[in-house]
Order: sequence, then structure tokens, then C-alpha cells
Amino acid sequence: MNLANKITLLRIGLIPLFFLACQPYPSWLANQSVVFQYLNEHGVYWAVSIFIIASVTDKLDGYIARKYNQITNLGKLLDPLADKLLVSAALVVMVAQSLIPAWIALVIIGREVFVSGLRIMAAAKGIVLAADQHGKLKLTLQVIGIAAVLLRNYPFTYITSFRVDYTILFMAVILTVYSGYLYMRNNYKALKLEL
Repeated sequence: MNLANKITLLRIGLIPLFFLACQPYPSWLANQSVVFQYLNEHGVYWAVSIFIIASVTDKLDGYIARKYNQITNLGKLLDPLADKLLVSAALVVMVAQSLIPAWIALVIIGREVFVSGLRIMAAAKGIVLAADQHGKLKLTLQVIGIAAVLLRNYPFTYITSFRVDYTILFMAVILTVYSGYLYMRNNYKALKLEL
């Protein structure tokens, strides 16, 4: 396994750490352990840091794969899967903590499941469908929006009382739906799908 794919697997491995850092622990547990008390007070900052590191390393594994000619079919499948798992994990946490309505998570995760289904169908036909530019922009907006919502509109609260975090996330939802449509439109002929 090459370095680029190892970095992608590391990104997937960061997801459980994100969950552990982001969870609110019950008071009886926090009262018995300094670690859980610390996580209740500061865990969200660690969770967002892990989330951002896992998101940013997406660029690193892509750069390494291109520079050192390590682009593989496995990498083309694993890289977008890592993004989808990371974003889905964050959305599940946000819904569980009532930070966002469930429909936002359903739209974004539903799109990711749909696109993953297309990729699986393509793989069965020996075709590898890589992410396009709209998908990458969508991911960037999702990462910024999710991080801002998890931080309760920080650092925008220093500038305005307007909920910039939700605005960015809503923009990400719109682009998520649009990029999913484009992905289907651009690839259905290759897959010979009946529409």
C-alpha cells in the first residue's frame, strides 16, 4: 500500500477520535474523571481540530498521489469514501446534539449514499468515477460550515450576530444537491443507466 492510501486510511482512523472528543459525557462520569470533565468543557475544540486535520489531509494525500505517481483505483475509491464518512460522522453528532435539523443531515448523507451507489455500479463495470470540481467545492463548504456550527458560529460572533455558520451550511446543502445532480448527469451515459 502506498503512502497516499495510508494517509487516506489515517483520515478514516481519525473519525472515532472525533466522536470521542465531541461527545457530551454524563455528569456522573465527568465528576469521577478529570479526563471526561475536560472533554465536556473543551472536547468540541479537539473534535473540530481533528475534523479540520482529517479534512485538510485530503489535499495532502491527493498531492502525494499526483506528485509521486501513486494514483490507484483503490485511492480513487477510498479518498471520497473518507470524506463521506467524516462529514457523515460530524452530521450525526450535530443532529444528536440538536445543532442542526435532521433534514440537513438526510440531504447531505442521502446524496453521498447515492453517489457512492453510482461509484459501486461503475466499479462493477470496471469504471472508476473520480470526484469532480463541484464535489470538491461542496466538500470545502461542508467542512467550513460544519466546523463553524460545531463552534457555535465562532469566530464570526466577533464580527456579527448574524448566523454565518448556518448560512454556509445551507449553501453547502444547495451545492451538495446540485453537484449530485451534475455527477449523475455527467456519468449516467458511461454507466448506461436508464433515466
